[in-house]
Amino acid sequence: MAPFMKRFGSETYALLRIVTGLLFLWHGMQKLFGFPTDAPAGAPAFVIYVAGPIELVGGALVMGGLFTRWAAFVCSGLMASAYWMAHGTQSLFPLLNKGELAALYCFVFLFIAAQGAGIWSLDGRRSHS
Repeated sequence: MAPFMKRFGSETYALLRIVTGLLFLWHGMQKLFGFPTDAPAGAPAFVIYVAGPIELVGGALVMGGLFTRWAAFVCSGLMASAYWMAHGTQSLFPLLNKGELAALYCFVFLFIAAQGAGIWSLDGRRSHS
């Protein structure tokens, strides 16, 4: 393993978890509150009222590292279903069906679900109290 990863692997993983959760919760903010930009025009109610709360709450939980494995697993499943419902039927290739972000989120959340919260997390603080 590269010296950098040996020395800073835990920190870079924590940053991946925190930034991924933060970016994901903004998708929920957009769908539920129209902030920082309007919700997608013509989005079905399922997207607004099911995906929105999962993105908002799941993103916040992953970002804070609370119930991380379960939250990330649910977020991964949401992104897998989003990919196949909205993108995968258009083309096999994510570059053509515009599903790269859903696919990437799916597998990053799956990785986080497998790894757990790591450092700088509420789960870590709970286990040490």
